[in-house]
Amino acid sequence: MKIWHFILVIAVAGLLALFYRGLWGDPRAIPTVLIGTQAAMFSGPEVRNGEMLSMSRFQGKVVLINFWASWCLECRTENENLMALNRRFSPHPDFVMLGINYQDRLEDAQKYLQVYGSNFDHVRDLKGTIAIDYGVYGVPETFVIDRQGIIRYKYVGPLVGPAYTHLTDDILQPLLEGRSISRS
Repeated sequence: MKIWHFILVIAVAGLLALFYRGLWGDPRAIPTVLIGTQAAMFSGPEVRNGEMLSMSRFQGKVVLINFWASWCLECRTENENLMALNRRFSPHPDFVMLGINYQDRLEDAQKYLQVYGSNFDHVRDLKGTIAIDYGVYGVPETFVIDRQGIIRYKYVGPLVGPAYTHLTDDILQPLLEGRSISRS
């Protein structure tokens, strides 16, 4: 009978731990089965000039992919940080940053980039097929892919405050220096 009490206590403690994590954990750090898997290859037209961009062109580089849309208010919130991030890391020869414009009219996407600015390329994903391959269910969402083409990081929501600092200092900087990162 004592063993059942012990098992019950362990089970209750485990449930409480999950409950606690659910209440006070970061709801934007959504775990995904894609972490540690090969990133999907894609190609599409660049929003501003229509030039075809292919993910295969960036093999061997650390790639940051940010899914956004012109109608997304949180995307506007993070836009300055995205440009600052690209200014910081783009001098590194192994860094590439791509925006993926998610299910947007071309005119709206182009106007957004004109009004809010951007210093990196953006691929159109009119039908949402790239987003499906990456398991995106809303915008903004950000992924980091290492030099071997493996997805190492996913963040749901705008890259502001601690999320921005974590991405730059704990994810991108170590990957560009050839160091490993903790699973995030």
